[in-house]
Amino acid sequence: MDLNLQHKHALVCGSTQGIGKATALELADLGATVTLVARNEDSLQKTLQELSSHTGQKHSYVVADFTRPAEVQQRVEAHLQQLGQMHILVNNTGGPAGGPALEADVSEFENAFAAHLICNHVLAQATVPYMKEAAYGRIINIISTSVKQPLKGLGVSNTIRGAVANWAKTLSFELAPFGITVNNVLPGATVTARHHSLIETRMQKTGLRREEIEKEMKAGIPANRFGEAEEVAAAAAFLASPAAGYINGINLPVDGGRLGNL
Repeated sequence: MDLNLQHKHALVCGSTQGIGKATALELADLGATVTLVARNEDSLQKTLQELSSHTGQKHSYVVADFTRPAEVQQRVEAHLQQLGQMHILVNNTGGPAGGPALEADVSEFENAFAAHLICNHVLAQATVPYMKEAAYGRIINIISTSVKQPLKGLGVSNTIRGAVANWAKTLSFELAPFGITVNNVLPGATVTARHHSLIETRMQKTGLRREEIEKEMKAGIPANRFGEAEEVAAAAAFLASPAAGYINGINLPVDGGRLGNL
């Protein structure tokens, strides 16, 4: 199985923590040269030092805030012009705050749409020309199992994640003739900062203890445990590899079997 990513360049968003960071580390371990993208430069520098350094790799980073799509576009395009190549794009952005859909302010939908779909789109527009030139491209979107089965209490997230999934499926039709695949990875309950934040919010609203909430959550997961960021990263890295060249336009759940549908 060809998992070798030597001579491949990857742009990984939200790559200073959680699933994004784990994915950047995994891609670097497989030989890719990685460009980290996040808004905190100190965290970017620390993560940069953690990346594997094999022959030919020269990792880098771009400071950009995903609440400002125009900034993301400008800074990434400038970086790509200097780099001159890109083969892999991993779209990954922190999810919107929880709460019922009907109670959400319109601005919450607008902000989430900009941070997720619009930023994903401008990054695809920036990277695809380089992928076409190389006749090799992988666009991988880290989304959520909510695109297949909405999650209670995540009204804005459910809505925007679904939009991203359909955007990706549309792109998969358009880009396949150029050797570019577009796929979505759908993490289930995974131990990240967002996971802890959602639990803490529920603790405040219900008065339940963390242990009670976690027990209830695990009861709905056949694996009876939460996932690790590295497990989601492994799925993303496989989709980025040459071995996954004929896998296109799919939603790949990494959720311990929690989803109640195929």
